[in-house]
Amino acid sequence: MKKDVMITIKGTQLADEEQDSVELTTVGLLYRRNGAYYICYDESAATGFEGAKTTLKVEGDHRVTMRRTGENMRSQLIIEKGERHQCFYDTGYGTLMLGISGDEIIARLNDNGGHLQVRYTLDVNTSTASENELLVDVEEYYPS
Repeated sequence: MKKDVMITIKGTQLADEEQDSVELTTVGLLYRRNGAYYICYDESAATGFEGAKTTLKVEGDHRVTMRRTGENMRSQLIIEKGERHQCFYDTGYGTLMLGISGDEIIARLNDNGGHLQVRYTLDVNTSTASENELLVDVEEYYPS
């Protein structure tokens, strides 16, 4: 069963000793399928991906897959604790091949919402590009 939820997302990126953060609060969907939780929401101008749809597939504390789709845009990042994956990332201006190393995943989700924390490192050509943290809070939402 899909549930309307309020999603608060905070992304923090540390690159070249400079920290940048973006926060987004939006309405989306939460549902469970085959043991994984899915968090879906539409991006906004605040994130730089206006018109795109993002889906987070959360497989417990060990793997999160982020899919972003939109007009002329398709990206998939796989973050797995203790593993490095190579993924295509569409910036909207072109596609990059990135390495993603999962540092920590804490998933406290249930059918009513919860919390997700993901820490990962991005690299380009095996050189560290940034250290990242994603915090996602999900609460039931009752539209009026």
